[in-house]
Amino acid sequence: MPAAKPSPYLLLANIGQLLTLRGSAVPRRGSALQEIGLIEDAAVLCSGGKIVAAGPQGHVLRDPWLQKRRSKIREFDCRRKVVTPGLIDAHTHPVFAAPRLMDFEKRIAGASYQEIAATGGGIRSSVTAVRSATREQLTRRVLAAFDAMLVHGTTTVEAKSGYGLTLKDELKSLEAIRDAEGHWPGTVVATLLAAHVVPPEYNGQEDEYVKLVCQQIIPAVARRKLAGFVDVFCEHGIFTVAQSERVFKAGREHGLGTRAHVCQFTPSSLESLLRHSPASFDHMDCVAPGDISLLARAGTVATLLPGANYFLGHKEFPDARRLIDAGVPVAIATDYNPGTSPTPSMPFAISLACTHMKMAPAEAMAAATINAACALGLQKSKGSIEPGKDADLAVFDCDDYRELAYWFAWNRCEQVFVGGIPVLGQGKIKSSPRSHGETP
Repeated sequence: MPAAKPSPYLLLANIGQLLTLRGSAVPRRGSALQEIGLIEDAAVLCSGGKIVAAGPQGHVLRDPWLQKRRSKIREFDCRRKVVTPGLIDAHTHPVFAAPRLMDFEKRIAGASYQEIAATGGGIRSSVTAVRSATREQLTRRVLAAFDAMLVHGTTTVEAKSGYGLTLKDELKSLEAIRDAEGHWPGTVVATLLAAHVVPPEYNGQEDEYVKLVCQQIIPAVARRKLAGFVDVFCEHGIFTVAQSERVFKAGREHGLGTRAHVCQFTPSSLESLLRHSPASFDHMDCVAPGDISLLARAGTVATLLPGANYFLGHKEFPDARRLIDAGVPVAIATDYNPGTSPTPSMPFAISLACTHMKMAPAEAMAAATINAACALGLQKSKGSIEPGKDADLAVFDCDDYRELAYWFAWNRCEQVFVGGIPVLGQGKIKSSPRSHGETP
């Protein structure tokens, strides 16, 4: 879908609380993670899809730029509600064909994630379904997921492949992401996750599969410009650190950024992986103390995924406090996927971060906006409300921003603007090419 023309001038007025997240410290670390730039009785002025001014309403209304164009400005009354940057979901797996209900029941009966995988469930069951699905079927699935995320205030999404695990099916998955992006108003960052798990046909030939990923899949994806990043699941029994380095090296040689699932179930040594300048290490449940010190000195963001711990029924969650207090930049994401975190809701992830990882509400908001933008390399245009950045904004039916974490499993998002255009109103998506008879 061609990009909609931005509204020439837009004024969000009568904002009760505005979370600007402005500041020079990016990504946020330590005590800076609580610096959310909160302004009460605020307004935001937008033009051409960008923020022009944001601050106390009296100050914004006196802006000479606004005074010259007042008659042309479209004003939106926020009715004293909370306005935040559009939320950023920096880790999702939306390309799947069906939920994993058998896994769900087995886990309720006491089976572990590893036990389910060993009997043919888990990621491998999703692989079978994705290989059988058409590109069009997958596109509809992905677009439905993006729409569900938008309804909860998410305007930027990282979307991974990883349930195809052949050249043809990984390309099909990334093409489905691209097709869905063309029908969605927000921003999508695609990630190649061919190194998600070793497919059944390569059992006992793990290095041969890594060779396929590095020599065939990564080059083909890079040529077609289908992804911005390459990802790998570095975990005991899945891919080793050495194999993960091979994937990182191939990705970088073909112009792709790097990121990794790591330390979810067991510790992994991160020093060698950090040499490849990964944008993000995700999960990080079992990170070793020595690696925390390394991360505190690096630019890599630790993206924590409490939704997976919740859905897997784990008693332990990532130790966000230990990471934050050590100076590691932390982001949070939903980990939306069919097996371990089937939620599109960033506000729910924010709530889990507060209740189960003991992050302060301000820290969780920074982790879901500016630090999540850093995890995707988008901090220059996304994640905060300040002049020159994209006018991606979410309005929540709350008097206080802390209510986003307080009202768990309750969507309070009321209005969303992307590039200064209203794309959601009263919890409903305003317009879509599908409403004009066009189907992806």
